Amino acid sequence: MDVLSEVLKVIKLQGAIFFNAEFSSPWSFVSPPARDLATVLAPAAGKLVLYHLVTEVRGYAWVDRTKPVLLEAGDLVIFPQGDSHVMGNGRRTKPADYRNEVQRILAQNLSVLRNGGGGELTKFVCGFLTFESQLSEVLLSCLPSVLKVNLRTDARGQWLENSIQFAVKETADAQPGAEAMLSRLSEVLFVESLKRFINQLPQGETGWLAGTRSPEVGKALALMHREPARAWTIAELAKEVGSSRSVLAERFRHYIGEPPMSYLTQWRLQIGARLLTSGNASVAEIAADVGYESEQAFNRAFKRRFSLPPARFRKR
Repeated sequence: MDVLSEVLKVIKLQGAIFFNAEFSSPWSFVSPPARDLATVLAPAAGKLVLYHLVTEVRGYAWVDRTKPVLLEAGDLVIFPQGDSHVMGNGRRTKPADYRNEVQRILAQNLSVLRNGGGGELTKFVCGFLTFESQLSEVLLSCLPSVLKVNLRTDARGQWLENSIQFAVKETADAQPGAEAMLSRLSEVLFVESLKRFINQLPQGETGWLAGTRSPEVGKALALMHREPARAWTIAELAKEVGSSRSVLAERFRHYIGEPPMSYLTQWRLQIGARLLTSGNASVAEIAADVGYESEQAFNRAFKRRFSLPPARFRKR
């Protein structure tokens, strides 16, 4: 059971690379918050996350009030919370503000953009990922403000980096299909970074991501995300997982911080909220789709969670 795959199916992950750079030190630029760039990069996106992949030499990245993160060739740095951040290399200079440069960068169509002071050359590409807004919180809220992984620690990561560099060149040369290939690779890049981040979590770590490593908790999460409308009970869930009810309940609470059935209720309501705002199904139909036996029961649970009944939530 792969809980990450089950979650990624419903959060509508899409990716793209839009910036191909060769900057000579000293250089630095400030990237505005993702919400400010969303109107240009992906107007229809619910949630936008930026990332940078360093392919040659080194650099640094930092978010306000945090220590700079040093970057080496092969490092991928992601900003899951959409924070404004600074990228650079060499002595500190006043960062160039790229807030008003995005349209010019997009017009480059991934042709190499060169800038800087003439010193050590850093090569990197920048991209973004989009997600369904509400449902992605179960995943993104577990991640730090700055997430760094290196792709050169094994053959799989090296293949992915090489493939991205090849696809960037193909896109810049206007080769047919290159943009679609780059989009898929960008999504694979995010999944690979999640896997590496999870594997790097220390033993004893708790939380949703750490819970995916637990055989009992990971399988229970995958089952509930795969079939959220199924009439699950703790007994049936434990049977499917291959565990006792008490062990599953204890381990689930240890990692996730709440009982399995409480987690399932919250996930159903999040799905219901998305269906209310993204389609024309009636409240009764949505209630049934997310596992409620009656519209009234769904209304009560929804109002407790969102402080509004479903019909008013949809209008707002």
